Amino acid sequence: MSEARDIAVKCFQDEAQAVLGLIPQLDGNFDAAVDLMFRCTGKVIITGVGKSGHIGAKMAATLSSTGTPAFFINPLDVFHGDLGVMTKEDVVIAISHSGQTDELLRFIPYLLEHKIPLIGISGNPDSLLAKYSTCHLNVKVSHEACPLNLAPTSSTTATLAMGDALACALIEMRHFQAKDFAQFHPGGTLGKRLLTTARDVMRTNDLPVIPPDMKLGEAIIHVSKGKLGLCVAESEGKVVGLITDGDVRRAMESLQDKFFNVPVSQVMTRTPKCVLPDTKINQIQDIMHNNKIHTVLVVDGGRHLLGVVDHFSCMF
Repeated sequence: MSEARDIAVKCFQDEAQAVLGLIPQLDGNFDAAVDLMFRCTGKVIITGVGKSGHIGAKMAATLSSTGTPAFFINPLDVFHGDLGVMTKEDVVIAISHSGQTDELLRFIPYLLEHKIPLIGISGNPDSLLAKYSTCHLNVKVSHEACPLNLAPTSSTTATLAMGDALACALIEMRHFQAKDFAQFHPGGTLGKRLLTTARDVMRTNDLPVIPPDMKLGEAIIHVSKGKLGLCVAESEGKVVGLITDGDVRRAMESLQDKFFNVPVSQVMTRTPKCVLPDTKINQIQDIMHNNKIHTVLVVDGGRHLLGVVDHFSCMF
């Protein structure tokens, strides 16, 4: 292994250990912090300077996307007219590795005066930030992953993990679901899968529909022309079966010279997988995966065929 990779491995190990080292440091303050954020009727306002600020911005983004209204504010801006954004309905999270960052400490009197809860996150439980916080989360690490033990590396990773832990706890407490997550990410792949329905992607034109008494010799032509690798068997306007190109191949092998005169009803699947038009794409993907199929039929409550959704329609 190269020297560079050796250093990378050591970095991974140090940062992983820093995160695991948070476990014995968890105490009732974590429970109190989660409870404050859960009961917050306003906003969660996160602030920090430098690297801590970058971690705070990510923390705010994660909370906002998982059901907890949050935003990041630079503490320098607080002293130029933005103190007014903080109200007694809010919760403030202040991040400082030393717990002694002057820019953060300067607005603590304002929070105390207006009875605004403060969650402090630092690596120093004896710091002024810890002392004046409503609850303090200890993210102390034994050393930085930086070979010089100077650049914030293990400490920022530990703080990031603590923020994720808060978000995960709140997700559980709020009973936040995947569909809720999608509403905050409508433009992403996950959002598309969770918000898009069968109606949005189903094929509705030139559907390969045949009667169940059609002979296989004729049905094979319709399977080929339909370009879906299947035909839907209908009787009196209702779906009664499905025949795929796989069914055709197996029938040709087993029936041999009798194949062309056997009716579709003899080899079709009588219980094809059907969904309603409002079924979400992620549910359809699960149906396809669990049943090892590539197509589902879209029907209404009376089993009238409305469309077909295949594997390619679900790919985003």
